[in-house]
Amino acid sequence: MSIVSNSSVLINLSRIGKLDLLHQLYGELIVPEAVWKEVVVEGEGQAGADAIKRASWITMLNVTNKELVQALQQDLDSGESEAIALALEIKAELLLMDEHMGRETARYFGLHYTGLIGILIEAKHKRIIRAVKPILTTLRDIAGFHVSNALYLRVLQDEGEMES
Repeated sequence: MSIVSNSSVLINLSRIGKLDLLHQLYGELIVPEAVWKEVVVEGEGQAGADAIKRASWITMLNVTNKELVQALQQDLDSGESEAIALALEIKAELLLMDEHMGRETARYFGLHYTGLIGILIEAKHKRIIRAVKPILTTLRDIAGFHVSNALYLRVLQDEGEMES
């Protein structure tokens, strides 16, 4: 299974010590060079940068379609642009991305994608985690992951976790 990730999923899970969820769910991840630079090189000393650098199951690949990346950068940052271009190039089965505009662009290109909340729900359904609420709450409170109150409550309701 080929999975391409943008930086936000990696950074947020690393900040709360849950990066391994991605390994348990997907085995290996592929990130484009721009994401690697953002997370590992520019993020040196930040929470999670070393964990991501040391993760043998995360591979960095260069994007070959530089023209597409350049075109995508009209609306997206370099990490999002390269993640979408790389997902298209390698025919990735899944793109991990949280940013709204990046997801809309991925949808336009017919890419299958999910974000952090979808990852947590999948992990619960596969019994890798027992509940979404404690991790989602920690992401909000510790990592600064932005999720609206309405979405937060809807996810907990959908997952039967309103009282836990």
